[in-house]
Amino acid sequence: MFKKLSGDLLLKMLLPVLLIRLISIFVMGPMPQDAYYFFYAQHPALSYFDHPPAIAYLLGGFTALLGKQVYVIKLADSLLTAGTVIALYQLSKRFYPGENSRKVILLFLSTLMVSILSLVSTPDTPLLFFWTLSLIALHDAIFASKKYSWIIAGILMGLAFDSKYTAVFIPGGVFLFLLLSASKRKFLLTIWPWLSLLLMILVSAPVIIWNMNNHFASFAFQGSQRIQAASAFALKPTYVLGLIGHQMALLIPVALIAIIWAVVRVFKIHSTHFKEIPVKTIFLLSFFLPIFLTFLLLSPIYWIKINWMMPAYITGVILAGAVIKEKWLKIQLALSLVVHVALLVEIIFYPFPIRSDDTWVGWKALAEKTALLAKRYQTDFVFSADSYKTAAELNLYSPEFVYGQNIIGEHALQFDFIGTNLNTLKGKDALFLDSDPHLSNGTSEESSKLHLYFEQVKELSPIIIEFQGRPVRKFHLFLCKGYRPPQKGLTTELLHN
Repeated sequence: MFKKLSGDLLLKMLLPVLLIRLISIFVMGPMPQDAYYFFYAQHPALSYFDHPPAIAYLLGGFTALLGKQVYVIKLADSLLTAGTVIALYQLSKRFYPGENSRKVILLFLSTLMVSILSLVSTPDTPLLFFWTLSLIALHDAIFASKKYSWIIAGILMGLAFDSKYTAVFIPGGVFLFLLLSASKRKFLLTIWPWLSLLLMILVSAPVIIWNMNNHFASFAFQGSQRIQAASAFALKPTYVLGLIGHQMALLIPVALIAIIWAVVRVFKIHSTHFKEIPVKTIFLLSFFLPIFLTFLLLSPIYWIKINWMMPAYITGVILAGAVIKEKWLKIQLALSLVVHVALLVEIIFYPFPIRSDDTWVGWKALAEKTALLAKRYQTDFVFSADSYKTAAELNLYSPEFVYGQNIIGEHALQFDFIGTNLNTLKGKDALFLDSDPHLSNGTSEESSKLHLYFEQVKELSPIIIEFQGRPVRKFHLFLCKGYRPPQKGLTTELLHN
């Protein structure tokens, strides 16, 4: 890929960033997402409540081969992300066979987005891999008239959907492109795009079957419930500012500005003759604008997470490759180096503790302290109630199963779908851990609920996790005796409300 870049200043600026990512694989602790999706892998299924199964299969495969280690989880993410980079290069060469393809890859590799995909397990890692491969196959089917590529594209789109539901924007982009492109619209009258769509549905069968067997719980959670929340239509301008801020951080500002300028430039040049927009540019826009504009338009009324726009940037960065000047690329790489050096310092020395559970620090120490306390108090099980994070991290390190917040009748995401029979715990004793990210002096907010499900509840001294001699994590601890499971059907009722 970089055989022509020997001695290239830009590549030399990028190499330290790549080295930092490599080092981070082995020195960074597990994020809650790493632990949670590994929890998926520990409970094989056709699909899962929050997301489709691809991330679980990825982590399960790597840890089965190389062992249950945190670095193995991050290595799996990093290697698949490297595959995405290679695929992006192959895709970009179909549009810019020369210098611009080099710019595309340098720009993409400089982003914090690649670091997140490489170091934090999320469904976006396999999604972007199969998304990019899908676009290669679709390009070859449409522009090189390779009929078999429609079949390959259908399979790859299905695998993208098996990664994350955002993949529905791929067939949406295909049909939008075919409708907008006068020269390629003829494909709509052939069997090939429809066959490709059918194959996507067939390959997505595991997700569909799982939902059919579980009252469409995942589709409802990711679809109708989010739509219902957005339909409240309470304008929150700070959400828009948040979206702009975290997208600038995700791409590092120059890359985001270059992408937006590339799109604006297309419409500016062809402002009076939209029909003259090059057909390959329409192809790229068809996979950028729908997802980008959808979340941008939703942002005033709904909090858009940092990773939701990621797939748009696959073709977005290709568009940017045609307009970004080398001067600005140097600035992007310089900013990237500064950001990644700061990231490595934070990972290793943790000078700025993160006041939330979305941190990589302290989880192993917490598991060790919890195991000792469970033995001391002779409890039968351990549970937590902060959605999934503490329970998932403890399950990563503990040989004993750690329960989620369904113990106290709350919806516990995938913990509700692994076949756990809470009635087997009736009358038993437990340790309850409640994370306190702000290290406050107050008591646990969840403590009042404990009395509804246990005969006796006693607060113990909290667990304090230190890093280099200073407290960075706090967990309230309760000894709970005589468990009373939630009434039959309560969990199901919570799932459907």
